[in-house]
Amino acid sequence: MNNFIFENQTKVYFGKGGVKEYLGCVLRHYGDTVMLAYGGGSIMRNGVYDEVMGILSAEGKTVVEFSGIMPNPTYAKVQEGAKLARENHVDLILAVGGGSVSDCCKIVSAQAKLREDIWEMEMTKHTYPNRFIPLGTIVTAFGTGSEMNAGAVITHEGKKIKAGIAGAQADFAFLDPAYSMSVPFPQVISGAFDTLSHAMETYFGKPDENNLSDDINEAVMRGVIRNIRVLLREPDSYEARSELAWASAMAENGVLKIGKITDFQCHQIEHQLGAYTDCNHGKGLAVIHPALYRHICPYGAKRFARFAQRVWGIAPKNTDAETALAGVEALAAFIEEIGLPTSLAELGIPGDTDLRAVADSSNITAGCCKKLTHEEIYEILLECR
Repeated sequence: MNNFIFENQTKVYFGKGGVKEYLGCVLRHYGDTVMLAYGGGSIMRNGVYDEVMGILSAEGKTVVEFSGIMPNPTYAKVQEGAKLARENHVDLILAVGGGSVSDCCKIVSAQAKLREDIWEMEMTKHTYPNRFIPLGTIVTAFGTGSEMNAGAVITHEGKKIKAGIAGAQADFAFLDPAYSMSVPFPQVISGAFDTLSHAMETYFGKPDENNLSDDINEAVMRGVIRNIRVLLREPDSYEARSELAWASAMAENGVLKIGKITDFQCHQIEHQLGAYTDCNHGKGLAVIHPALYRHICPYGAKRFARFAQRVWGIAPKNTDAETALAGVEALAAFIEEIGLPTSLAELGIPGDTDLRAVADSSNITAGCCKKLTHEEIYEILLECR
């Protein structure tokens, strides 16, 4: 295992009714003005907005609303939120929603304290913010694990780049699995697949020898697969939703990454596909993963063979290469089983999308078992059509 330093500052309040029981007490540690951030208004329809507003009112907070955060948050939306936060001297940002709301608010929190453009600061100067407006999250849609780290994925529409940038990490996070009951079921499934993707992207990183992080990761992956299948039979299962909610956090709170250089090549390709098409993130990953893994599994046959055996329960074949490919095909069959798209056409990507531009603008990661070229990424995308 590689050397590491590990810390996670986010305090998690997990379970049904946690917001009602604890949020008021938590709010007393912050100033008077709270920015309440959310997406398209689903929290108004499902009662979460009224619940949170009631608690904020009871605690005497002045509320500044920042709404309309989109599924793939844009840099323009970040700047809108930062301006609003500065003008109203916001003391706490409360992000209510899924990973997109959380991601947007992480960068709002940082940008509001900066005099320079955070995108140029990080992407050009490679320097990072160290002052933030305090941030808390109330998660209503699970999958990204955004509530327990400082990374955010933002789409810069002007540059046609969807990329990870660093912002604030939440001081606290409320994870109530019951809130996900009002989320459209296809979104629940695609979010859960994003969790599986995060776990795989960490698992296939380096080193690929046995280590505790990977042992834990295998349990997370098996749990996600098992509980997605439970939800397909019992969509209202609180127990399955609670398992998926915690798996989402575990996949991105840093525990599985301890001692690892992560892969995340699939995410990098999907990010650029999203930058050009605004496609659903989890569904885009579902399309790309099998094609990418068929391409690279010969270069990491031992690790992919372990994945096949320990995650999918596949008996060893004659060679690691055969076992590895069987694991990839088990993943592809699972994607089809749970109703996620298996091609770009099924995902709704227009046939005239410039896949060459998507490939050429995709970041190439250090942790992948094979360092890809942009030409290889283009070939993979063509295979996804």
